[in-house]
Amino acid sequence: MTDTRRRVKVYTLNEDRQWDDRGTGHVSSGYVERLKGMSLLVRAESDGSLLLESKINPNTAYQKQQDTLIVWSEAENYDLALSFQEKAGCDEIWEKICQVQGKDPSVDITQDLVDESEEERFDDMSSPGLELPSCELNRLEEIAELVASSLPSPLRREKLALALENEGYIKKLLEIFHVCEDLENLEGLHHLYEIIKGIFLLNRTALFEVMFSEECIMDVIGCLEYDPSLSPSRKHREFLTKTAKFKEVIPISDPELKQKIHQTYRVQYIQDMVLPTPSVFEENMLSTLHSFIFFNKVEIVGMLQEDEKFLTELFAQLTDEATDEEKRQELVNFLKEFCAFSQTLQPQNRDAFFKTLSNMGILPALEVILGMDDAQVRSAATDIFSYLVEYNPSMVREFVMQEAQQNDDDILLINLIIEHMICDTDPELGGAVQLMGLLRTLVDPENMLATANKTEKTEFLGFFYKHCMHVLTAPLLANTTEEKPSKGALRFKRKIIGLKDEFYNRYIMKSFLFEPVVKAFLNNGSRYNLMNSAIIEMFEFIRVEDIKSLTAHVIENYWKALEDVDYVQTFKGLKLRFEQQRERQDNPKLDSMRSILRNHRYRRDARTLEDEEEMWFNSDEDDMEDGEAVVPPSDKTKNDEDIMDPISKFMERKKLKESEEKEVLLKTNLSGRQSPSFKLSFSSGTKTNLTSQSSASNLSGSPGSPGSPGSPGSPGSVSKSTSQMAAITTKGGLVGLVDYPDDDEEDDEDEDKEETVPLSKKAKLESS
Repeated sequence: MTDTRRRVKVYTLNEDRQWDDRGTGHVSSGYVERLKGMSLLVRAESDGSLLLESKINPNTAYQKQQDTLIVWSEAENYDLALSFQEKAGCDEIWEKICQVQGKDPSVDITQDLVDESEEERFDDMSSPGLELPSCELNRLEEIAELVASSLPSPLRREKLALALENEGYIKKLLEIFHVCEDLENLEGLHHLYEIIKGIFLLNRTALFEVMFSEECIMDVIGCLEYDPSLSPSRKHREFLTKTAKFKEVIPISDPELKQKIHQTYRVQYIQDMVLPTPSVFEENMLSTLHSFIFFNKVEIVGMLQEDEKFLTELFAQLTDEATDEEKRQELVNFLKEFCAFSQTLQPQNRDAFFKTLSNMGILPALEVILGMDDAQVRSAATDIFSYLVEYNPSMVREFVMQEAQQNDDDILLINLIIEHMICDTDPELGGAVQLMGLLRTLVDPENMLATANKTEKTEFLGFFYKHCMHVLTAPLLANTTEEKPSKGALRFKRKIIGLKDEFYNRYIMKSFLFEPVVKAFLNNGSRYNLMNSAIIEMFEFIRVEDIKSLTAHVIENYWKALEDVDYVQTFKGLKLRFEQQRERQDNPKLDSMRSILRNHRYRRDARTLEDEEEMWFNSDEDDMEDGEAVVPPSDKTKNDEDIMDPISKFMERKKLKESEEKEVLLKTNLSGRQSPSFKLSFSSGTKTNLTSQSSASNLSGSPGSPGSPGSPGSPGSVSKSTSQMAAITTKGGLVGLVDYPDDDEEDDEDEDKEETVPLSKKAKLESS
């Protein structure tokens, strides 16, 4: 199975009319007893498994395209393709197919499926071929009618296509096009539009190769400018020749690659911008055009990947300090389009693509680019980084852990990402939301690998808490550096409690973080405002969700301060929960008997199991020594100076932003059209913008509503609730947590009426 002539890729056409790569293997032909006939067999080169077993049906229409492709339909809406590594292998299999069907191997299509009446079929079969009118100006209307009448019939389409190929008819039509333009003959130009559009719908690769050749493609586009339904005519050629410029950021030495890039760009432009939107009937008749573009793109990516000199020069100039800003921006935009282009590839091709970029040093290059001042360059670099994270987050994690052994925390790639997220100056926080999603993907334990030799979850999360967590939490700690904490601390704590994670609960209890909350509640007095409602809702959530550890902690430490609050039943309900919990602990057999009686049958209730597990957990927790750590061991090595250092740096950045916010910053949209320069994606579609949602909900949320994007036990996770999305914004020239406009008026009113008792510095820090 080492013969490269028979090496193929198997493709199937999906519902979106895109080709899916089913694997690489070696093709052979032979008689299969089960299928009762000669069949095509493809076995995977990796493990020898059967990728394809397809009987060569005498009535199936097989097409040979671009010398190395064989395409056919197994059933309705199920198209298959074999892409050969070498032309010789394609020719061998094509001869086998033609031999079974009794066809001449010189044809590019064996036959078409016919859906006609017997009379029509007899009429078509009785005539050996289709005679085209002479290609003259005064017969254009007759030619247009012939093309239109042939489209509904598969056999007539086949005969028309063969006639057009054999007589070199397309080039003759394009000569008449020049005559019509010189004479300003609009009627003739309208007929030529209908003729050329009809030729596209014949869906023939051989015709496309003529139409898309260097000498013909611009004239074909010219014919398509004269749509009779549009006035005035569109200036597509003017755009392609004068507006759209092909700019080589790195010189391409291979002329074949350069020609393929030009051709693919123009054909993509024809599909997206020139041809009218196809009807349901016409869409299936353009499948060969989609395939032509797809396989061209695959070929371009492969040729660029193999050109090591090109990629080496690209990354060298990207990271060279001597490269001017305009040039660097062009290089980054090219790399961004190159990565976007790879999204059309199938998994195997995409794996090879990103492995090549990784070996060339794309992550160190991104680290350099993200540290630059140019906002547009950083934005493009962020998009590139998102492709890498989405493709393989483990590769990114491995890189950042390795660089931590050589670099300081301040210049780590992941810390640069956090810094840009926190300091995003966009009022809509588009960049911050995008970076938040990437960071969430990187710290999500659900997509981390676990092997016999290492556990990525343990290694990376340990690394993150040691080297990155202090950078991520710097804005929170910075809120307590002033006389009083900024708004947002209570919301943050409510989100933490909403996770119902015992890791957080133990930390809250150990640090007595309910103390500042209770003080704020008592200082608020009898005023009925958002502060009052939010605090009561927090304790009500603990009661309703029966969070036993927090219930016991609150009653044991703060009951005397709260027992006189009787305008709501929340605190008395908490006391009742606590007493019931204590009763079950003192008499577990009674609790078990109640469970049995309640269910009227002898089985253990799920709630009882939870209670017993909680009792075991609590007893285990009680055995902990007072000095036992509740944070990862790596954090023990951080002293106060290490923790306060990022805070001071953060505050310096806040002051720097104060002056910058006075100027109008022109932000570049992360999506949309680039300036007319060469783009590898060639797509007219736009990429969805990532925008933040404004939060206008009340401070208090319904019990059970908060959730975590990560799994329980991953400190630092942020709630996924869309109604109270955590975000970063700028206010008064300072970067801080997002403020909620609903609260300002009432809170300011309250502060004017009565001054609250200042909390201790420790309480401020803990409550934030």
